[in-house]
Amino acid sequence: MLIRLTIEYDGTNYSGWQLQSGQDSIQARIELALERIFSGKIRIRGAGRTDAGVHAHGQVAVFRLPRPFEPAELMRALNALLPPDIAVVSTAFADDSFDPRRGAHSRVYEYRVLNQPIRSVFEYRYAWLIHESLTLAPMNQGAAVFLGEHDFAAMRSLGSDEKTTVRRILASEWRRNGNLLTYRVEATAFLRHMVRTMVATMIDVGRGAAAPEQIAQLLTSGDRSRAPAAAPPYGLYLVEVRY
Repeated sequence: MLIRLTIEYDGTNYSGWQLQSGQDSIQARIELALERIFSGKIRIRGAGRTDAGVHAHGQVAVFRLPRPFEPAELMRALNALLPPDIAVVSTAFADDSFDPRRGAHSRVYEYRVLNQPIRSVFEYRYAWLIHESLTLAPMNQGAAVFLGEHDFAAMRSLGSDEKTTVRRILASEWRRNGNLLTYRVEATAFLRHMVRTMVATMIDVGRGAAAPEQIAQLLTSGDRSRAPAAAPPYGLYLVEVRY
C-alpha cells in the first residue's frame, strides 16, 4: 500500500530535495526517519526536485508501506524524528497507480522579493533583497507575456537534458504587500532554474533596465546568454502540486 506525504521545509541547510552523495538533502532526512520507524531502508519518490536553498510549502512524496501503519500515526512519528526545518503536514493512503511526478497536472511556485534599502535580519534567508525601487505595473506586463505555451530555452539552466523546452504557463502575477513583492506562477511543468530566470528578467523590467516587450523577444530568441543570471534560490518556494 502506498502512502502520500505532503511536506514543507526550509531549504537553507540542504543541498536540495534529491539524494546526493556526500550531501545533506530533504529526501535523505525523510528516508532516514522512515528507516528508524520501520527498521529498514525505504525509498521515497517526490513530485519534483528543488535546488539547494529552495523552500517548499507543499512538496509531495510517496512510498510503499512495509507493514500496516495509520497515516496519522506515521505523521506524528516522522515529525518527532525530523529536524525542525522539515515537517510532514499531511499523510494519506494513495492508490497503487499514484505517481507524484507524472500524475501532477500543474505545479505552483512563489518567489519573494524584499524591496527596501536595508536588509532584514528576519527575511534574508527567505527573500531576495533589491535595493532599487521596483515598479510593479511593468513587471506584471512582463509576467503576462509568459502566459500560455512558449519555448523557454532562454530561461533554462545550461546543460539541462530535457526532451523539450516548451512549457505552458497557467498563471503569472506579481503582488505587493508593503515592501514585499511576491510572484506567483503556475505551469504544467518547469525547467531547471526557469522560474528564477523569469524572476530575474522581470526584476530588470521593474528597475527600468528592460521593457516588458523585450521578454517576448527573449523567448523567441531561445538564447540563454541574453537572459540575466537566475535569481537567488532562497526566495523560491514550491507552494503546491496539483493533481
